[in-house]
Amino acid sequence: MGILPTLALSALLLNGAPAHAQFGAPETTPVHDASALKPPPGARVAIVEFFDLECPDCARANPLLNEAAEKYRIPLVRHDFPLPMHNWSMQAAVNARWFDIKSKKLGNEYRDAVFANQPNIVGVVGLRDFTQTFAKEHGIAMPFAIDPQGKLIGLVKADYALGQRIGIEHTPTIWVVTSHSKGAPFVEVVDRSRLFELIDQALEDTKGSAGSKRVARK
Repeated sequence: MGILPTLALSALLLNGAPAHAQFGAPETTPVHDASALKPPPGARVAIVEFFDLECPDCARANPLLNEAAEKYRIPLVRHDFPLPMHNWSMQAAVNARWFDIKSKKLGNEYRDAVFANQPNIVGVVGLRDFTQTFAKEHGIAMPFAIDPQGKLIGLVKADYALGQRIGIEHTPTIWVVTSHSKGAPFVEVVDRSRLFELIDQALEDTKGSAGSKRVARK
């Protein structure tokens, strides 16, 4: 598997104010551009997350977000926001995008597996070995270069730029977002113990709205 150099990836992504993992993070994120904080077409409520695959707090949040998406049958919309302090998170994001090409389900399985095994992945070489093992277990042969034209890192960069426009300051940053709501159009999930409560409120606030379909994670 071809690995893009971490420093090159960092240089491509680092424009604007630095973000950080959620240690002493602000209580809420100042939202500068809310245009992306809405459910996908056909859904009235969704969870939107900006995450870093090497971020320990993102790994802790991941099972809860998956549980909520399955319980309420609402989309979990994930956006890449790899942090410069993490030496393999950008390559992991590119890898996940490559598995997305095989199927979105497989790409999400890879993300979940990275989060679950995060403490055992040591450096870019450790990520390469983990990714090759994951691919082999799913009957997939990894090419030498997974992104020869830079299209996948372009998708990661686009997510990162979106996060910058919104005003992301830490990972994970999570919102419950609504369409045609009688209440708040989006609420940041600062206290994750209240996630289900916030979703219940969002569903109540959107009863009878045009976008009434519930769908599984995106």
